[in-house]
Amino acid sequence: METPEVHIDVSGNMETPPDTKSGFNLSSFTNFSTRIPSLWELLRLSRQNIRPWSEFLQTSNFKTVANVSRLTNRIIRNLAYFQSNYLFVFLGLIVYCLLTSPLILIVLGAVFYACYKIKQISTPVAFFSKQLNTNQQCVAVGVASVPVLYLAGAGAVMFWVLGASFFVISLHAVFYNIDAIVTEDTETFLSETV
Repeated sequence: METPEVHIDVSGNMETPPDTKSGFNLSSFTNFSTRIPSLWELLRLSRQNIRPWSEFLQTSNFKTVANVSRLTNRIIRNLAYFQSNYLFVFLGLIVYCLLTSPLILIVLGAVFYACYKIKQISTPVAFFSKQLNTNQQCVAVGVASVPVLYLAGAGAVMFWVLGASFFVISLHAVFYNIDAIVTEDTETFLSETV
């Protein structure tokens, strides 16, 4: 028994839909700076939310905690309440490391001076038959300075700052009794962030 031969017409114009999942959309990165605040704006906002340093360093509020569940609650509440103070402790340790590492300070000064001169001259430079604008030239100077910063000890300084910040902030968050300063005004803030 022979099966009849079937002909199906598949001719026509087919268009594939655009792949939106894996496609790289460069236009989403052009507005990137409008979604993320600048460093100066972040510092200004943090400075507005900073708690009084006398309250932050009040030694009568440093106490041990009774159990582990209260400890985690204390850490979370302290991190939420003193967030801006902790940021300025971190920045203070960065400034301390820069001032005590003169070679890193010299390298950073040279990089900033080179970028200043590049912006001042404001002429494109040809590099491997590509024209580099002033922003790309500054990025190239920054990338070229990474090995010099590494040789100057910036890697060790970076890890020292991260470790010292983690240690100091953790000690403060563990031992500072935030219940001693919580009032009805600040209690709503703490309950919202936890």
